[in-house]
Amino acid sequence: MTREDEIFRQIKQGNKEYVDELVRMYYPEIFRYCIWHTKSYANAEDAVQETFLKAVRYLDRYTHKGKFRAFLYQIAANTCIDMNRRKYEEPMDTEILETFMEPAGVMDDVEETMDFLSLAENLPGEAKEIILLRFGQELKLREIADVMGLPLRTVQSKLRSAVRQLRERIMEKEAAASKKQRKRKLAEGKRGE
Repeated sequence: MTREDEIFRQIKQGNKEYVDELVRMYYPEIFRYCIWHTKSYANAEDAVQETFLKAVRYLDRYTHKGKFRAFLYQIAANTCIDMNRRKYEEPMDTEILETFMEPAGVMDDVEETMDFLSLAENLPGEAKEIILLRFGQELKLREIADVMGLPLRTVQSKLRSAVRQLRERIMEKEAAASKKQRKRKLAEGKRGE
């Protein structure tokens, strides 16, 4: 029995203090997910709070089958969409994003994370979401399928396609940087003559 299973067993028996533990268990990863979708610390906090309020509100109707994490991500995704529709979005707060993401170990280098986010941002809707859930949130393919309401094979196919698109964009970016570096070296060489 997992810790999550035990928590739900306790909640079903009326021990409501276990709801707090459930929130603590998933708060950091849901917050990170919301920050990627709202691009602001304050909006992400609002989205996370709203996500957990909705989850707790519907807890009595939720039947635990080991998919609570996917259930939370579905709520968080819908909450972020609703917030963005209400024009809640502000420019990305990169300082907060950097300090939050570095200790969480999402990626070793914050600069790479920002590049990754900007590359993923340009992918079509479902592809972007699958990439963020898989690599940003480290969800398993089955969990992504549950969150997005797609068949597993569709998620696999869309992930392969999205990764291919990201690879192409990374190669284009590296080629452009290499070309720029060669031009700079050439210009420096002419100045040195």
